[in-house]
Amino acid sequence: MMTHNLAPIILFVYNRPWHTRQTVKALQDNSLASDSELFIYSDEAKNETAEQAVKEVRKYIHSINDFKTITVVERDKNMGLADSIIDGVTTVVNQYGKVIVLEDDLVTSPHFLKFMNDALDFYQDKKKVWHISGWNYPIPSDGLDEIFLWRVMNCWGWATWSDRWQFFEKDTDSIIKNFSKEDIKSFNLDGAEGFFGQVIANDKQVIDTWAIFWYATIFLKKGLCLNPVKTFVDNIGLDGTGIHCQDESGSDKVIVLASQPVYRFSNKIVESSSAVIRVREYYLGRKKSFYIRIINLISRTLFKKNTTL
Repeated sequence: MMTHNLAPIILFVYNRPWHTRQTVKALQDNSLASDSELFIYSDEAKNETAEQAVKEVRKYIHSINDFKTITVVERDKNMGLADSIIDGVTTVVNQYGKVIVLEDDLVTSPHFLKFMNDALDFYQDKKKVWHISGWNYPIPSDGLDEIFLWRVMNCWGWATWSDRWQFFEKDTDSIIKNFSKEDIKSFNLDGAEGFFGQVIANDKQVIDTWAIFWYATIFLKKGLCLNPVKTFVDNIGLDGTGIHCQDESGSDKVIVLASQPVYRFSNKIVESSSAVIRVREYYLGRKKSFYIRIINLISRTLFKKNTTL
């Protein structure tokens, strides 16, 4: 790989100093880090409670080294994660043509950057592939290749190209209008998960997210997303500290990151039915469905409103 053609990395941070340090340290351990340009977007504090932690994060990110260049963008007002990501990704990807994206609670394998850059290079001209994910579900890997293609978008460490991202649109009315009942069923992995419920929750202003709209864009364009079978990313933010994250710190699952890069990609651009079946089984086997989580979220929101009246 020619190191001068590496994709820039964008890291979005807010008010979690410890998580941010873990994310950066893991990224620095990647062999391609020193040849990669890093853009860090720091959102402004939403309220006084977050001010000190935001200041601590900003002090830390100005001390970071071990990358080719580091550009820090400090927001002068609180944009929120969704708007910050949309703006940051659009700005950088339009300049460079491709981008790798991380948030402040994602710990990566030392081979993460190589995998992402290799995949971006290999699939750049294969226009049916819209999105590269660095994370994968804890599914059985027997019988699967090193990677697979499917319809669902994962945002825990991801990459894309400007000619795909240009179609991104955060428009609930348009999505609801353009999705048929059959589309919704397929979008939800034949009922295994309630992804479309996130669109509705955004429409009702219960949540404000961005990723579901990128998935919807890809889905409506009949695009595919690439996943590694062995994950290159672990999310350490599911401890109640993040936005729209449940506290899952009690989980006994041990995430083992990929110990080597992916060596073989495929020119066969079709969805893997075997992988889809295994991910569906993963969702069906979870104790709490998305519907239950969203109902709990709505209940907590209404409770907070009632208690402040």
